[in-house]
Amino acid sequence: MARQEGGQCSIGPMRARTAWVAGAAGAAIAVYRKLRPQPAAAPEADPRAEELRQKLAEAREAAEHEDEFEAAGMGAETIVAEPEVDVDEARRRVHEAGRAKAEEIRESGEGDETA
Repeated sequence: MARQEGGQCSIGPMRARTAWVAGAAGAAIAVYRKLRPQPAAAPEADPRAEELRQKLAEAREAAEHEDEFEAAGMGAETIVAEPEVDVDEARRRVHEAGRAKAEEIRESGEGDETA
């Protein structure tokens, strides 16, 4: 073995330090593994999820049938355009009808309270 000046060997103390460092590192790893957060377990399947999947499938199927129905021309709604109305003409007719009714009442005497 190699010896240093003064007759001392340095291998023994180096082995002791290396063993101490390795032990400390091993202890640190053990503590880390024990204290680290565990991976979350897979959540249990929600019973409502299957119901929602079923409803979604039914809605998609209904939409497909609706598209087919409309494509065949059976479900198409007919949009009727509003007739163009002349507001002034309509107002004139209403006033004429009101005047005619007022004249009719006057002639029949129903509106007289002096009798």
